[in-house]
Amino acid sequence: MTGPSVLDLFAGIGGLSLGLERAGFTIAGQVEIDPWCRSILSEHWPEVPRHDDVRTAPAWWAARPAPNVVAGGFPCQPVSDAGRRLAQADPRWLWPAMADVIAATGPAWVVIENVPGLRSRGLADVLSDLARFGYRARPGLISACEMGAPHPRKRLFTLAHAQSLRCGQRRPGRPDRDDPPRPPLGPPPLADPSGYGASPRDVTHGPANPDWIEWLMGFPIGWTAPAGSATPSCPPSPSTSAR
Repeated sequence: MTGPSVLDLFAGIGGLSLGLERAGFTIAGQVEIDPWCRSILSEHWPEVPRHDDVRTAPAWWAARPAPNVVAGGFPCQPVSDAGRRLAQADPRWLWPAMADVIAATGPAWVVIENVPGLRSRGLADVLSDLARFGYRARPGLISACEMGAPHPRKRLFTLAHAQSLRCGQRRPGRPDRDDPPRPPLGPPPLADPSGYGASPRDVTHGPANPDWIEWLMGFPIGWTAPAGSATPSCPPSPSTSAR
């Protein structure tokens, strides 16, 4: 491994893994419950061990070295303004499962991503648990457009470090306030005329154009395409199970 190791929970199709890898980290493990998402992860990180359930991840990881970082975005549905806002009363509230992994592995750093609704529906629990485990944490909102994306989508990131870790000095390769801003994304890809919608914004004629969605979310074009295929695949219909 060439960089600090990361155990990525609720890995999805690898957004956090990709971002952290670009920043110089090494992905040491991924946990994702959705089989289709795991198939995408296996295309891009074939050598990385994967597990299918965060709730049993502590036992799965027990024989491996402690990761430097545990990262993850536990399901946002319980706290999203667009949902029922049941927070801890929602069966998809999986912060306790992520907390169990942190307690079991003892990483130096923790990175948590979620929607802004977490601030008033559960963030106090997250910060309390992290403090109980011996971490200092700071949450903050980041907009996608601050990172070069063409939309303002906000996300709440919480960065925590073990209290025993000395922080504050700039380390080689670490982004800092004086670094130049990220350039904007390149031009969007043309709409796929073969059944993915007449234009990137028009999804009434079929599924949204995967190339355009990948570009919008900051993924390389073709990220969700199966190996050897020029046409991006579409995931199965969403299920009611949590990631």
